[in-house]
Amino acid sequence: MAPGLILNVADDVVEAATTHITTTINAAIAERDTASIALSGGSTPWLVFAQLAKADIDWGRVQIYQVDERVATIDSGIRNWARLQGTLLDLVDVRGVPMPVDSILDGRPPEKAAAAYETELPDRFDLIHLGLGDDGHTASLVPGDPVLEIEDRSVAITQLYNGQRRMTLTYPVLNSAREILWLAAGENKASMLARLVSGDQSIPGGRVSTRAATIVTDAAAASGLND
Repeated sequence: MAPGLILNVADDVVEAATTHITTTINAAIAERDTASIALSGGSTPWLVFAQLAKADIDWGRVQIYQVDERVATIDSGIRNWARLQGTLLDLVDVRGVPMPVDSILDGRPPEKAAAAYETELPDRFDLIHLGLGDDGHTASLVPGDPVLEIEDRSVAITQLYNGQRRMTLTYPVLNSAREILWLAAGENKASMLARLVSGDQSIPGGRVSTRAATIVTDAAAASGLND
């Protein structure tokens, strides 16, 4: 296993991830009077966020950001922000900071939109939640994209990936987070999860720091791991 990485194979992934995020937020508030987190999308995370809305958290002290977003209209059905609103943000009194992809659709240069989001970011996130794609991508850091090599910016715009360009946090901001939470569930994640756990830096996910990282996963996704 990669150094520093904690693996939690949970019977109930949604409950385990919800508890982990709640504990991290409350600890940050207790220590610094505020908490800043960045969230990714995905079918399992939407269930987690719906449970978070019921958690005992002082949401007025929390700021929620996006890890990545598709450059698409809000009514397209593929925007993470719309789902995040419906599962969490509209249900609690919290400050949410959306990635300004609408401004790109309105004609703003993509690089300027990315730079504008960078000015909104905290100096350091308390927690960044990440998923893992079946090609090893995380956030919108996808195989072969030039944004993988960015070292001097916290936010960037990708090339086309599955039909859309995307705005994404980059490795410098991911690797500066106080904590990373990986959430991976399902048999289709098994092979890439094994590579992530082994520290395989040939996949984009493998280049995220394991210094303070936890994986919450289920038995199906963990089936490819060696004992």
